[in-house]
Amino acid sequence: MTKEATASRVELGELLPLMEEFYTIQGEGAHTGTPAYFIRVGGCDVGCHWCDVKESWDAAIHPPTEAAAIVANAKKYSKTIVITGGEPLMWDMNHLTSMLKAEGLNVHIETSGAYELSGHWDWICLSPKKRMLPKPRIYDEAHELKVIIYNKNDFAFAEEHASKVNGKCELFLQPEWSVREKMTPLIVDYVMANPKWKVSLQTHKYLNIP
Repeated sequence: MTKEATASRVELGELLPLMEEFYTIQGEGAHTGTPAYFIRVGGCDVGCHWCDVKESWDAAIHPPTEAAAIVANAKKYSKTIVITGGEPLMWDMNHLTSMLKAEGLNVHIETSGAYELSGHWDWICLSPKKRMLPKPRIYDEAHELKVIIYNKNDFAFAEEHASKVNGKCELFLQPEWSVREKMTPLIVDYVMANPKWKVSLQTHKYLNIP
């Protein structure tokens, strides 16, 4: 296949820069503890300094992979599929998610919302980042708002975005892993004082699983 043909199929979402895929337990947010098959798509320019998957940033190092092959593998493992990154909305998600839904699978996404929403989703986890703010539409569509707390200023950032999501959206505050011992007690106090929020922890890291 020529480079031009490959690029065209990537643009259509028929090929995606697949970084990794794995079956594990969802460690964060509303579905913590749920078995799920994760599809990690390469490519991200949001650039969080504390990102723990920086190897996902450069899409060019991850092979363009047939969406059909991704689906064929995913359906062997779980009814719950989580698309993550990187930033998966850099790519057109309509083709992949249509195929997953055709297999009767529940399809979730974890996204910063920095790109326009595409795809067909049963659950949208919006995790906004300061360097590239979410596009307006996703606030109405999000099922879950998960804000990473790195320092005290992030509580105000969290409230700003909580004011924009729909009324059914679940709200979570999650300590950034490297400062968890410092920030977790502050989050606990904040949630107890502001009970619309819930605490999210990266339980997969405590369990030492992917």
